[in-house]
Amino acid sequence: MLVVADDPLARAGLATLLAAQPGCEVVGQVAGDPDLEWAARSDIFSPDVIAWDLGWEATPDASEAIRAELERLGEMLRDVDTEAVTPPIVALLPDDTLAVDAWASGARGLLPRDADAGLLVAGLAAVAQGLAVLDPELAGPLLPSDSLPDVPPAEDLTPRELEVLQLLAEGLANKAIAQRLGISEHTVKFHVNAILSKLNAQSRTEAVVRATRLGLIIL
Repeated sequence: MLVVADDPLARAGLATLLAAQPGCEVVGQVAGDPDLEWAARSDIFSPDVIAWDLGWEATPDASEAIRAELERLGEMLRDVDTEAVTPPIVALLPDDTLAVDAWASGARGLLPRDADAGLLVAGLAAVAQGLAVLDPELAGPLLPSDSLPDVPPAEDLTPRELEVLQLLAEGLANKAIAQRLGISEHTVKFHVNAILSKLNAQSRTEAVVRATRLGLIIL
């Protein structure tokens, strides 16, 4: 696995903790941009999962940073190997404030920063095998809530819009959605705007949350 954290002390501590666990191999530890670019291009690194520590002072800007890094990392890996797949990411969060944003940005696992070594290793292994991991302390904002009104869309979403919505929930950018569905980026933008309008959402993340609560998609 590859450990990513901007804080050098947190990065070294996390790498040391994980490396000491049986069956856990840490292939490298880097900060974000630009170190992540070097790691992606290096033949030394070939992680099957990334442990990304968002830090104690996580802000809403962090989710956009993750999304941008994910998109760039995927593009860089494909530059080296056209069949390369971006390793899945487990985001380590201080609380549930960024849970929705981190998930919408592409993280496939959400664990607390203070999780013990056993939980971290188990979560990383599960995500590396293609599973999703959500710690109960962080999953609340991603799950339906009886305390919030479920307002149905002003219009029914079309089958294609539901496809786009599901891919939005998986954290894919417009370009990746276009490639996945075999349509143009312009068409994807058209569908995204329609989705936001029908769900009365102000952002992609809000649309994913509303759609999840309405049962339109499954995370």
